[in-house]
Amino acid sequence: MNIVGILEDSFAYAKDAIWGKWIKWLLLIVFCIIFPLFLGYVAEILRGRKPAPELENWGKMFIDGLKIFVAVIIYAIPVIVVAFISGISTFLILNPFTAFAAFTGFIAVIIVAIIVGIFATIGIIRLARTGKVEEAFNFSEINQRINSIGWANYILALIILQVVLLIIQTIIAHIPAIGGL
Repeated sequence: MNIVGILEDSFAYAKDAIWGKWIKWLLLIVFCIIFPLFLGYVAEILRGRKPAPELENWGKMFIDGLKIFVAVIIYAIPVIVVAFISGISTFLILNPFTAFAAFTGFIAVIIVAIIVGIFATIGIIRLARTGKVEEAFNFSEINQRINSIGWANYILALIILQVVLLIIQTIIAHIPAIGGL
């Protein structure tokens, strides 16, 4: 897997999509507030459109965004359940083991979130490409896709994605006046 090439392609795609297109920037900021529109735009990107899609057909983007939002909420349920059980058990164990219970619960939530994230990423891409919410949960197809990519390559790509996002978010957060947005 050519990580450098993938990153170069990603940055070139983003640059071509937004550089010098201030109206698109402003609309995307508004879309963040009206999150189904933003998620709908993400769906357009996940469909693999090149060059990056324009901000058009807002009704379709809104519906696609709602579908992604529903899928993300469903994927979050196991993480929420584990976090809830962890929190309740921590409060029920009021003795010297409370810190251990809290730490163990925290680790359990992280592990469940990572596992869910591995499957949710491909699931959301499947949803975007087919337009069907149920395809986000077609675990046999998701597993088959991950196998075709290779588990090690896929997990490495997800780790690199998270690191790049963290760096970009940190840089943007330090821009005066607009970093907080």
